[in-house]
Amino acid sequence: MKQRVITATIALIIFIPIIYFGGIYIDIAAAVLALVALSEIFIMRKRIIVALDATIAGLAVLSLALPTAAFNWLPARVSQFDVFYFFVAILLAVTVFTKNRINFDDMGVTTLASLYIGLGFHYLAATRNIGGFDTVMYILLVIWMTDIGAYTFGRMFGKHKMWPAISPNKTWEGSIGGVLSALIVAAIFLSFFPQVYSMPVMLGLTLIFSIAGQLGDLVESAYKRYYGVKDSGKILPGHGGILDRFDSMLFVLPLLHLFGMI
Repeated sequence: MKQRVITATIALIIFIPIIYFGGIYIDIAAAVLALVALSEIFIMRKRIIVALDATIAGLAVLSLALPTAAFNWLPARVSQFDVFYFFVAILLAVTVFTKNRINFDDMGVTTLASLYIGLGFHYLAATRNIGGFDTVMYILLVIWMTDIGAYTFGRMFGKHKMWPAISPNKTWEGSIGGVLSALIVAAIFLSFFPQVYSMPVMLGLTLIFSIAGQLGDLVESAYKRYYGVKDSGKILPGHGGILDRFDSMLFVLPLLHLFGMI
């Protein structure tokens, strides 16, 4: 527990100023975090992170994680997603040049991981730079309070397992407690820092975001269990890897774009 507290304190000391100042600082942070998260996928799969496919995948994830403005130098007809597809095509070609030593299944996992991670971290920066500091703090509080509430209520009242085959410690009581915690804290925050929609609509979205965050957590639990690892990495002592800390955000942040908040 002491190690977890120390790591969390140091991470917040670094992370909060980056969020506060935004701009190029969070753009760079999002890109670096995306690369580290992708490397964790490769390590879980017991793949070499300096291999050809890992390098191309790194470029693919950057093509999504970087801000759209970073591609303004391209012809108007070429979109950011076109750049991503270009690297996906190269990944597919690798299966030919390696004579299926790196096969189509490998490239499928790599492409999906690049898409999931790249878009997630892209919208981390976009939430701050487009939505503003208040918006990013709102969604972080929703995610954090969902986690804290789920843990607390699960410990106190948890009896009914949610998906024991995927995450044996999660309970329905904890899940409901997490949602309620997120709604209460969001209502308080929104009273002082209103967002683009009215309070009732924002609370409805908070409900969706809280549930989506828990789903993102379960998704990460599923692939960690599949690969037989406890944590996605060791970069954050006591907390695991970047994917362990950002699993909920990778699911939730793109929803802010889909619901017109950024």
